[in-house]
Amino acid sequence: MTPSFLENLGGEEALRTLVEHFYDLVETLPDTANLRALHMDGHGFAHTREEQFDFLSGFLGGRQYYMEKHRHMNVREIHAHVPIKTEDAETWLRTWDQAIDDLKLEGPHVERMRATVRRVAMVLVNDGNVA
Repeated sequence: MTPSFLENLGGEEALRTLVEHFYDLVETLPDTANLRALHMDGHGFAHTREEQFDFLSGFLGGRQYYMEKHRHMNVREIHAHVPIKTEDAETWLRTWDQAIDDLKLEGPHVERMRATVRRVAMVLVNDGNVA
């Protein structure tokens, strides 16, 4: 059987480390101020860290924690209330890439993950028009 993206990444522990480091960056880097504001209009970072881990676990082929809790994995629905501009998505992606680089994650599975996450991030752009 072919290993999942999550298994190739190093399992749940590696994903948890990536998500935590990513949000540490979002909470501290000067150029992520708008991302911080968007998150603080929602449930805050503790909630976001957990939900991101839960979602990515299932998204990357691991346990479907998010689906178990919320009964769906529709990223557009999850973000429908968030005004996401292209620059916000690009900032999110640059920060995601920095977290990956900082943790020295590499390999073809990581590059496929980057490409997939990029496509998803761009689908979420709504130019500030929220439902």
